[in-house]
Amino acid sequence: MDSVDLSVLKTLHDWLETEHTLWLVTVLETFGSSPRPQGAMLALRSDGVAVGSVSGGCIEDDLSRRAIQGQILKDTCEVIRYGGTRDESMRFGLPCGGVMQLLIEPINRGSAWIKQILLSTQAHKRIKRTLNIHTLHSTLAEACDADKFTFDEATLTTVHGPRWRLLIIGAGQTSAYLAGIAQALDYDVSICDPREEMRVSWNVPGTTLLNDMPDDAVKAMHVDYCTAIVALTHDPKLDDMALLEALKSPAFYVGALGSQYNNDKRRARLALFDLTQQEIDRLHGPVGLDIGSRTPPEIAVAILAHMISVRNQTLQQADPLMHLSQLDSTIVNNPSSRRCVHDFT
Repeated sequence: MDSVDLSVLKTLHDWLETEHTLWLVTVLETFGSSPRPQGAMLALRSDGVAVGSVSGGCIEDDLSRRAIQGQILKDTCEVIRYGGTRDESMRFGLPCGGVMQLLIEPINRGSAWIKQILLSTQAHKRIKRTLNIHTLHSTLAEACDADKFTFDEATLTTVHGPRWRLLIIGAGQTSAYLAGIAQALDYDVSICDPREEMRVSWNVPGTTLLNDMPDDAVKAMHVDYCTAIVALTHDPKLDDMALLEALKSPAFYVGALGSQYNNDKRRARLALFDLTQQEIDRLHGPVGLDIGSRTPPEIAVAILAHMISVRNQTLQQADPLMHLSQLDSTIVNNPSSRRCVHDFT
């Protein structure tokens, strides 16, 4: 779940304590070009306040107007459609004649499923929600490999998972630029550096600063397929400690700063430990795309550009959920053992 949709559910959970009528708006389907993908969400209040995004344009304004004017159903789900004609696409900011179909779902005060999804996401577990749009009955269950977003005119199934995470080893200048840009790209960022003299100058807001030894930090993080680990200390003792654990983990990206020569030496050192050649080959070193970067911000851009490329290639597999689950056997269990978590009405 990206940070936008996570903030939507957090906001809905907070709004349950208010007197406002609430709705959850979900993108069901898009045709042609659209700014937001299938499954994107927006929280809407009867006074027109909205959090999240389904279009990044005028659709949000129209939904707020409809809420204020009492034009949205309060007890029943409603499927609405935007776009289809050139004039309507231009009016609602849908590029290239795009069409978007949305589900507007009323949220009642007893919607305990919201908290359960938030807790599951925080615990880095995948969970699916199945909603009967006619009865407003929800069921939550652990998500299995084949589960994905579906809508069949009567039932909506959404899959929610952990947010992308980045663990940076070393609290230097390059790490600061990397952490700042990574947060803008939807990563929850942690920095590990056992050296007090490096930690005292760390001042990137929104990040978690750890003083653990690097190998302990990797273990404590319970690394999953949504995690990237990048070693930037320039100290082989610290970087290698992290890599020895990271390369055995299901992290989708593991990288280390340094020249090709130094990374060749690093690979030779790693081969002396309990790593297979396949695990060592997972190391991206020198880390990042080769764009001729020299300065710390340029190096940070090169690293994140490569992470974006690797992440998107992973997600574009024919069956991305199956592919990711194979990387993370520690949190994906046998589908036959799945059990229902809760039923909600």
